[in-house]
Amino acid sequence: MTDDAIARLEARIAACELCAPRFAATATAHAPRPVTRMSATARILIAGQAPGARVHASGLPFDDRSGDRLRDWMGVDRAAFYDRARIAILPMAFCFPGYDARGADLPPPPICARTWRREALALMPQIELTLLVGGHAQAWALGARNVTRTVAEWRRHAPAVLPLPHPSWRNTAWLRANPWFEAEVVPWLRARVAQLLR
Repeated sequence: MTDDAIARLEARIAACELCAPRFAATATAHAPRPVTRMSATARILIAGQAPGARVHASGLPFDDRSGDRLRDWMGVDRAAFYDRARIAILPMAFCFPGYDARGADLPPPPICARTWRREALALMPQIELTLLVGGHAQAWALGARNVTRTVAEWRRHAPAVLPLPHPSWRNTAWLRANPWFEAEVVPWLRARVAQLLR
């Protein structure tokens, strides 16, 4: 029953055009292309921000350098990462939001999470670890506003939830300035992921 309910919801999400006018007005003038990977069996959920342009083109979440870094943090290869039976992926907004005037990704439109997120999460009660990737996911789930403070206080939310910085290569300076993340958080994450993927 849950598999059928998830398939029906993903079909409705795939047909969503709530943001079509918003996306048409961006520099890329693109159409909606929701990218999700819901699962009735996965024990790990990755709650990212929104797909980037490359993911919009491929339809595969985290199909970019950010995904390479996230997979490294998790200690998984592409086969495990994209095994829908083991890992679900549900960003805060399901479509690429377009670029701002500086060429950076626009923030995820809040209407997406308001419209779909609670219904989607209700269909995945088996999730045991949720990775909150970036500030938008942390704000939605925890009411958090400061990524550094939220990630530094990761033990308050573990083992069910783990806030992470965004794995974008633009955050390399953040990682250098916060070496405790790779020294403390990444080993815990790898061990927890390995435990759940057994």
